[in-house]
Amino acid sequence: MLKYVERKQTDSTKWDGLESMFGAEDLMPLWVADMDFKVADCVIERLKEYLELGVLGYYKESEGYKQAFINWEETYHNYKVKKEWIRYSPGVVPAINWFIQLLTEKNDSIIVLTPVYYPFLDAVKNNGRNLIESDLINEEGKYTIDFKDFESKIIENNVKLFILCSPHNPVGRVWKKDELKNLLSICKKHSVKVVSDEIHQDIIIGKNNHIPAATLGDYDSMLVTLTAGTKTFNLASCKNSFVIIPDPQIRKAFDNFVQCIRIPSGNTFGYIAVQSAYEEGRPWLEAVLHQIEENYLYIQEKLHKELPLAEVSPLEGTYLLWINLGKYIKGDETEIFIKEKCKLALDFGAWFGGKRFNNYVRINIATSKENVIKAVEQLIQGIKDTDR
Repeated sequence: MLKYVERKQTDSTKWDGLESMFGAEDLMPLWVADMDFKVADCVIERLKEYLELGVLGYYKESEGYKQAFINWEETYHNYKVKKEWIRYSPGVVPAINWFIQLLTEKNDSIIVLTPVYYPFLDAVKNNGRNLIESDLINEEGKYTIDFKDFESKIIENNVKLFILCSPHNPVGRVWKKDELKNLLSICKKHSVKVVSDEIHQDIIIGKNNHIPAATLGDYDSMLVTLTAGTKTFNLASCKNSFVIIPDPQIRKAFDNFVQCIRIPSGNTFGYIAVQSAYEEGRPWLEAVLHQIEENYLYIQEKLHKELPLAEVSPLEGTYLLWINLGKYIKGDETEIFIKEKCKLALDFGAWFGGKRFNNYVRINIATSKENVIKAVEQLIQGIKDTDR
């Protein structure tokens, strides 16, 4: 069911964009968050059926598209989404930028929990807002929220918006119910709007359970949820994401905004791919989750044996592994060392919040076991050769 695809020379950003991103082509790419697996057969078959019609004209969103998503959310996340709440965006990141413009003014403060997915940081800065960072508490690789710091920074900086990452990228946390409720309660107390990025909601490892923030209480007037089939079903190129807006005033403002920028809907292939995946793609996802967990356990065991001082954060959700290599590599040398000595293309810790995360790397493990084994061997060998 799960098939690895060789993606070199296919115009893949991950595999063929190494020179522009890392300055070298001879690297093993485990960076940008997409998978190296062939998509579910149901997606390919539906797209083939459409292409065989031979006409690629204007497309009206099918009646089943939103219903497929609604059914998925209720079945797997116990979230009863109403059809009228759902809007389109070409991606979660564009939507975050849109809501920064919609819900805040120039020079307003926006808070995030760092380290965090770097487009969050870019979105705040690029839109002329004031970035406020509340660092997660790190205890030997296990991350928790510093609620005292979070609330004090909201008060001190008159924060207007919180961008939540749930599950959290890059530290791999799946937030518990009490953690989410505490965050939301603090935001409600101080009139802070919340945009919750839940794009990794289906990539859950072991017995962990993703809880949509919107299911935890009366937060409709302050909360917008963003998600997609992108990470779940490896459909990044389809440019199709869901914006869930329960509040009618925010919804009206959003509708006016997209009318002005003329992006009310997406491309045909995205709608068809996403609908078919939500309707028939669960068995494929189960196979993917099995492979991701197998890869994670291999890395955890191998590094514990060969590089016991490497701090591997427990992977509860996402397919992105967060590792502290500070006991082996000087922080300011991490990027060069990983590229030149280990021949790996990874996401580097500083990208997720600055130099204080220099010791870290983020590894995309949604690939073949063979690639994972090769990459880990290159990492171990590069460090051991330097120690000699």
